[in-house]
Amino acid sequence: MWSTLQHPACQVRRTALCSFYSASARRSQSWAQTIEQAQKLTTPTAAPKSPSRSPFVALDPLGIVADEMGNLMSNIRTLLGSSHPSLQTIANYYVEDEGKHIRPLIVLLMSKALADAPKRNFNDQPSGAWLNVDFNLSPLGVLKDWNPLTMIRSADKEDAVPSDGVLPSQRRLAEITEMIHAASLLHDDVIDHADSRRGKPSGNSAFGNKLAILAGDFMLGRASVSLARLRNAEVIELMASVIANLVEGEIMQLRNTSSAYEPAYNDDSAHNIHPKTCSTPEIQAAFEYYMHKTYLKTASLISKSCRSAAVLADVSQNLIDDAYTYGQSIGLAFQLVDDVLDFVGSEKDLGKPADGADLKLGLATAPVLFAWETSAELGPLIQRKFSQPGDVALARKLVIESGSIDKSRDLAKQYCDRARKALDSFPDSAAKDTLVSLATTVLNRKR
Repeated sequence: MWSTLQHPACQVRRTALCSFYSASARRSQSWAQTIEQAQKLTTPTAAPKSPSRSPFVALDPLGIVADEMGNLMSNIRTLLGSSHPSLQTIANYYVEDEGKHIRPLIVLLMSKALADAPKRNFNDQPSGAWLNVDFNLSPLGVLKDWNPLTMIRSADKEDAVPSDGVLPSQRRLAEITEMIHAASLLHDDVIDHADSRRGKPSGNSAFGNKLAILAGDFMLGRASVSLARLRNAEVIELMASVIANLVEGEIMQLRNTSSAYEPAYNDDSAHNIHPKTCSTPEIQAAFEYYMHKTYLKTASLISKSCRSAAVLADVSQNLIDDAYTYGQSIGLAFQLVDDVLDFVGSEKDLGKPADGADLKLGLATAPVLFAWETSAELGPLIQRKFSQPGDVALARKLVIESGSIDKSRDLAKQYCDRARKALDSFPDSAAKDTLVSLATTVLNRKR
């Protein structure tokens, strides 16, 4: 490895690398804004009291995983380094935005919550606890994937040391999760012809469709390489399937019809993520289609990231399953609330179009499907994807008047309750209590 560092190409880039790492001071102010946003999202107005809860009272998620979250974005920028400056700029476009980063936050909290759980191999350290997650498996000459920002990091032993309950492999998993999410945003904005994202021009608006798609592909490629270097076949399978799920979910959303939908597997958890009380088979089928699409597009990444964190922690199969249930439930609740905010939220708070924006895209979400139960005239509008003049305004009016907003929130609450229950098997810790708090405050978010 030291001989690699002495390579002339590495010598040429040292000045640039030093400049890159010195930029961390300039990012401190934006990171402070991230902490403030995440605290608003994850701090409830009144935390629920339960005799089964541990005595820990610290519910500040950034306080519990501050070191890991503090290094998250700089590590991702390093992973996205490229010899093509324009590609690196576009790939970092959404990464540079200091948003909520709720997905890696959940992964890190899950990792810390499982740190003291019994291990399957009965050792003090999980397998791979001292893994160097930057070390390549194949010769660099074969990979032909030059990243000028990882040459020094490859020899950095500090990253191979567990940090207060979070393994280096779990820290890298959190970074992979955010890269996959950011790539999906780049692709989604192209498909949706979006003009803005998080209060600024969308990637496709700023750079064009072609470069936005290529940047998303590049991010998925770098995420896949990082995933392989974790050297865990089960985690690779889980996270690789997320990418397929995102594509399948997007195809389902583009079709937005249940007429030819047939689930390809029999999974009890999948059959329990939608209401069973719809008044007609047609509405029931539409709800099943919507919930499965929601799992693929939103909950798959969160649930499989949580499960992967548990696999890397080397805990029991029951805890691995419970980690997955937590992530699945939080993911579904998060999207249900997001669909509600599309009707009652503001564009300023959301950082993206609201006021029935999904209707304008032809999408029938939970509030619309619940309203369909009492307003039969919504059926034809849904079938033609709100494409005729006046369809969007009429559908929005029927949704607001039907009480379906409250029904959608109630369904989201059911999933939050399910998420909290999944944590009952976890050892008591501040990280566990914070995950419980997060399940509650997802319902109250405004952005």
